[in-house]
Amino acid sequence: MSEIKYISIEGVIGAGKTSLAQKLAKKLDANLVLEEFEANPFLEAFYDDRNRFAFQTQMFFLINRYKQQQKLNQEELFSNFIVSDYIFEKDQIFAYLNLSTEELKLYENIFPLLQRDLRKPDLIIFLQSSVDRLISNIRKRSRRIEKNMSRSYIRELSEAYNNFFFKYNESPLLIVNTTEIDFVNRQEDFEELCNQVFREDRGFIEYFNPVTSKL
Repeated sequence: MSEIKYISIEGVIGAGKTSLAQKLAKKLDANLVLEEFEANPFLEAFYDDRNRFAFQTQMFFLINRYKQQQKLNQEELFSNFIVSDYIFEKDQIFAYLNLSTEELKLYENIFPLLQRDLRKPDLIIFLQSSVDRLISNIRKRSRRIEKNMSRSYIRELSEAYNNFFFKYNESPLLIVNTTEIDFVNRQEDFEELCNQVFREDRGFIEYFNPVTSKL
């Protein structure tokens, strides 16, 4: 495996992307890049009415993510490591799940133009979890903007993420079953995950199913 300098963490809403990114960035003294979801003025309305607000929500995220990712081409000059809680390509997951046929035609003309010049991660960590665990995490953090998010939407999103990463081969990928571990509150779970991330014999695509911890 080549040297890892840029790590992106992905997963469904509630999987723990941001929490893991923050802990990993602190451990590595890395530049931390967090998705600016709260800046999207359409997001709360989207959770109330997906069909009506999907396109506005999607296009805001697309442009905002692009602007943020553009800056990463120069980041290595100032930091040894970069840790992000999303990848740019994840935008497609939401687009294909939420946009109408006509909206997708427009989206598909724009996305490749933005994607082509962006830096790819040296490793993607995909946090895979059960729908029940995702719902539990969402309820625990109790964000106002997520109060009307339905279980059916989380299930759809989980299936879409699994399908996306089943086919993904653009960057090295570590798929982690996080259903019954707690890398936020249990240091041993976090360290075990870190060991997998920097294991010298790790392959291009691997699946990590940790020993169950007592939650």
